[in-house]
Amino acid sequence: MSSPFDAPSSPDEPVDRDSKEQYVLPLVVRIERADPPARTDALETSARAVLTLLADPRVTDGDGEWAERVTAWEDARIRKVVRRARGGEWRKAGELPGITVTGAAAEVRVFPPVPLDGWPKELAKLQVSGTDLDDPEAPAAPAEGLPVLWLNPDLEMSAGKTMAQTGHAAQLAWWRLDDTRRKEWAEAGFALAVRTADPDAWAGLTASGLPLVRDAGFTEIAPGSCTVVADHPALR
Repeated sequence: MSSPFDAPSSPDEPVDRDSKEQYVLPLVVRIERADPPARTDALETSARAVLTLLADPRVTDGDGEWAERVTAWEDARIRKVVRRARGGEWRKAGELPGITVTGAAAEVRVFPPVPLDGWPKELAKLQVSGTDLDDPEAPAAPAEGLPVLWLNPDLEMSAGKTMAQTGHAAQLAWWRLDDTRRKEWAEAGFALAVRTADPDAWAGLTASGLPLVRDAGFTEIAPGSCTVVADHPALR
């Protein structure tokens, strides 16, 4: 699902992000018919995949092979699109440059940004729809001290759309952390939890000053909708 969120595109936001060449960050989730991943597992794995790419030396090194594309992507609207693959489609996607991140059972492959109209054919043919996933049982309360991406309890979004939103929230948290905290998070495998906020707590979360995703509203939900709050202990 595409989601060019309205949060600052980088710590040094350009005056007009829409005037820049638009890029998109492709994410592909593996959904086999017989054994799809649980929804929360997929959401958490998607967020970790985005963080893994942002921390990769191919991005962080000034001369890294992905650095220029990530910079161009961050200077425009931060678009992410989640598509699904299975079987041979998944194997072909795995042959393209990217990073596969695994969760408890979920697998998500993240690729360096591509121009909005310049998707590789192996990814362009993959479906955006059909990413509806369920949790077989309610997720347990997150461990104390674990970063939590809190979902808006009043919104209904497909798993694909929500995966893009958790990726956005993780990215906002990453931007707000200093180098020491980033290193610590990376060394912990970008451990995090995704949970739906208690309705009574949501208003306080959105007013807390923690990173907040406001969606541009191109798909599924109204423009300006607050979708996720990134509650990292170092940002409280």
